[in-house]
Amino acid sequence: MSDVPVGRLAGKVALVTGASRGIGAAIAERMVAEGAAVAVNYVANETAANAVVARIRAAGGTAEAIQGDVSLVASVAPLIAETIRRLGRIDVLVNNAAVSAGIAFDAVTEADFDRLVATNMKSTLFLSQAAARAMAPGSAIVNVSSIGTRGANPMTLVYVATKAAVEMMTISMARALGPRGIRVVAVAPGMTDTEMLRSVIAPEILAEAASRNTQGRLGQVGDIASVVAFLASDEAGWINGETIHANGGQRG
Repeated sequence: MSDVPVGRLAGKVALVTGASRGIGAAIAERMVAEGAAVAVNYVANETAANAVVARIRAAGGTAEAIQGDVSLVASVAPLIAETIRRLGRIDVLVNNAAVSAGIAFDAVTEADFDRLVATNMKSTLFLSQAAARAMAPGSAIVNVSSIGTRGANPMTLVYVATKAAVEMMTISMARALGPRGIRVVAVAPGMTDTEMLRSVIAPEILAEAASRNTQGRLGQVGDIASVVAFLASDEAGWINGETIHANGGQRG
C-alpha cells in the first residue's frame, strides 16, 4: 500500500460492500492507501474481513469490519448507521457485493433468480438510497457492474441481467442525486482473477480469454481497485452517470 499515491481520498470515509475478499478487499485497501477510512462490509466471513482490517491497520490505515447482509433491505439502514457511528460520516459508497452462478437457461429456479436480484440489484438501490440521505455534497457512489453486460452467455443470464440493471440505475441515480452534489458512477470489470470468477468459469475458458485479451492476461483485483478509487475521488468530479470499462481491451 505504501507505493500508492496518498491523499486523493484524504479525510473521506468509504463503505465498501462485499469487502472481505477479491475485488472488494482490494478496493478497501486501495482507498485507505489514498487516505480514506474504510468500513469493510461482510456477510458471514468475519475472519476474512478482520484479516483485511488487520492488513490496513498494520500499514497505518483506519478500517472497521462491519457485518451486514445487503441483500436484506432491513440490514441497509443499520449498516449505514454503524458506519457513521464508528467512522463519523460516509462520503463514498462502493456497491461491490455480488453473487454469481453458472446456471443453464433451463435450470434457473425462482430461488436462483431471487438470490441474485436481491444481492446484486436490490441492494444497489436501497443501500444507495440510505447512504445518500447521510451524504454531503461532494460525495460519490460507485457501482460495480460487469463486462458481461456486453455479451450473451446463457450460463450467466440472471447475473448479467442484474448487472445491466445496475448500469441503468447508475444513470437514473446520477440524475436524481446530481442536484444534491452526489455523483453516481459505475465500473464494469473485464474478467478479473477472483475466487468468484473461478467458481463459475472453467480454467480452460479463462486461459482462452486471457490469450484473447490485448494485454494477454486476466485482470487483477488491483486493476479494478485503482479505477474505483479514481472514480470516488474529486479528480473524477466531471464523470457522472457513466459506466467505465476496466478490461484491458477485452470485448465481450
